[in-house]
Amino acid sequence: MKDGTISLQIRPWTEADRDLELLYQLNTSEMTKHLGGPESEEFILARHKRYLELGDRGCMYTVILNHGETAGSVGYWESVWENETVYEIGWSVLPVFQGKGIASQAVTAAIEEARSEKKHRFLHAFPSVSNKASNAICRKLGFTFVNECQFEYPPGSMMQCNNWRLNLE
Repeated sequence: MKDGTISLQIRPWTEADRDLELLYQLNTSEMTKHLGGPESEEFILARHKRYLELGDRGCMYTVILNHGETAGSVGYWESVWENETVYEIGWSVLPVFQGKGIASQAVTAAIEEARSEKKHRFLHAFPSVSNKASNAICRKLGFTFVNECQFEYPPGSMMQCNNWRLNLE
């Protein structure tokens, strides 16, 4: 720890049991209250497969503290928003690690990875309007608030979100 921050790294998602186990740990009522609730076993396994198959369309990462403990996930992927292909970013930090700046550090690292690809101009985040912590991270990291919008998540369900955009150029 330096200057009160916790050291961490982001590691690309793998088939390792610990990455799949992380999805199960993140799939609680507390962790998914802004995302429509926990997913079924089938959806968790499909999500794990999608993360592994992103290829050149983005990357999911496991957030690992320097002492080796898994703290959450962060990632970005291609998405079409208003007829433009952009990167979308999302993150989730386990409750025991929340409020320590870990999400901000992990999101910053993922932004740098997306930026280094020089593939898309914009990266969007769509946190629920009620998710104060995620909206605060967007503000803190320099995203521009675009508007409040309807966003489909989970598939088949609409939720009220804030559309935040970051210029990667």
